[in-house]
Amino acid sequence: MTMRERFYDLARQALERDERVAVVTAEIGTDAIGPHARHFNVGIREQLMIGVAAGLALEGYRPVAHSYTPFLVERPYEQVKLDLGHQGLGAVLVSTGASYDAARAGRTHQAPEDVAALAALPGWTIHVPGHPDEVERLFARALATDDRVYIRLTEEENVARVDGDGVVVLRRGSADAPFVLAVGPTLSETLKATADLDATVAYTATVRPLDGDTLRAEAGGDVVLVEPYLAGTSTAEVAAALFDRPTRICSLGVPLAEFRRYGAPAEHRAAHGLDAAGIRSSIERFLATRRRGG
Repeated sequence: MTMRERFYDLARQALERDERVAVVTAEIGTDAIGPHARHFNVGIREQLMIGVAAGLALEGYRPVAHSYTPFLVERPYEQVKLDLGHQGLGAVLVSTGASYDAARAGRTHQAPEDVAALAALPGWTIHVPGHPDEVERLFARALATDDRVYIRLTEEENVARVDGDGVVVLRRGSADAPFVLAVGPTLSETLKATADLDATVAYTATVRPLDGDTLRAEAGGDVVLVEPYLAGTSTAEVAAALFDRPTRICSLGVPLAEFRRYGAPAEHRAAHGLDAAGIRSSIERFLATRRRGG
């Protein structure tokens, strides 16, 4: 079961079990979630979808809004900022498509900027799960609060779930080894890239707020950040956690550039340097600058 399929199953269950939950869609996922008195399909009107979610929150419901990433975050950004944020209302936004899952549909369906855009607004918790099992845990936690929560789903997934909250250390290297932090679905490729490298490898599915306490406890002088969206999105968060230490940060992710070819998700991942070979090459170049004193 993919993350998206798991979410639809969880949404159906939530509607049946919790009278507070309401789901708002815009012609995406509507049939999969199915008919229900508290499932509102507003048609291809994503700005209205967020407005309806805000109205439901005002009436005491826990609204869940769902669409493809660019239609959920970028197109109704003003409504997310004002209808939800400015009014102090909570909602759960669940996207699908991630940065380039729908690459065959062209640039209209790609949104590597989404996490950076939402992180520019105050009060958002942002989850980037790397496995369908993690979706279940994060979605349940989001429904139990009245916070503003974004859950970013993708067709890419790690070979296994990671249990634990915040930054979870999976492998420790020597005292001087670089600290490699993989976000969400980048973990499997990151583990391949560092299999024979002296490195501490950690994982997180939550980037806002970022677990700065574990970073401070585990990271040394070099940090490699691997994110499945716009490169550098969480660099400032890492730097803030380690503000009083001399730290070099290598930020890997989708570059700020236009990729006009369609292709498959795996081809985009490789083009962005987020496959195992690309991650390894970037880490080696980064560590070589230290050896040269650069």
